[in-house]
Amino acid sequence: MNSNTDFVPALGRHELTGQYDKVIALMTRERRWREALLTLAAPGAGETILDVGCGTGTFAIMLKREAPAARVIGLDPDPAVLEIAKAKAEAAGVTVDWRQGLGDALTAVAEPASLDKVVSSLVLHQCPLPVKRSILSSAREVLRPGGVLLIADYGWQRTGLMRLLFRQVQALDGFDKTQPNADGVLPQLMREAGFVEVGELTVTPTPTGSISIYRAQRPA
Repeated sequence: MNSNTDFVPALGRHELTGQYDKVIALMTRERRWREALLTLAAPGAGETILDVGCGTGTFAIMLKREAPAARVIGLDPDPAVLEIAKAKAEAAGVTVDWRQGLGDALTAVAEPASLDKVVSSLVLHQCPLPVKRSILSSAREVLRPGGVLLIADYGWQRTGLMRLLFRQVQALDGFDKTQPNADGVLPQLMREAGFVEVGELTVTPTPTGSISIYRAQRPA
């Protein structure tokens, strides 16, 4: 994952990018888990918050609306979704620092130990296992001591129904990339990356499987 063309686009295929917001709203109970994520992120004035894999910018805009005096950086490798994000931010009347780049190279957009919070939504399930590890390690590197990581993504699919529904996502994004998430690997990977106080805080059943919110800290 060392070039801006080496990524899985929104909904798995470039031609579906324009439908991303509609599909996510319909198929993931987006409002419920995003509002929970915003509450847990608790953005504050003066903080610098990085949204890794920001996509069309929905959550970065929510962060900025909640805390206008915070600096919010939205990072994504896909220029097409960033154009959508920029238009949405302009319509919302907020300023977000949009950057094109990869989640496993975060020091390209932030100095080591400089960020208060790193958030990411629906990104890691699309990544091969080594890239999941690299993104988490990179997040730890740019967070300040005591800084907070929040991940909202498909996690452990606890029931037969959730596993069955999640197969829709797996068919789109690849079974090899998505199965570790379904098996509940994310907390383990976060600890391996050097995070502490790792916990799964919410689980939201959706028509495409369950979405979990995980929180962790860089050691103080």
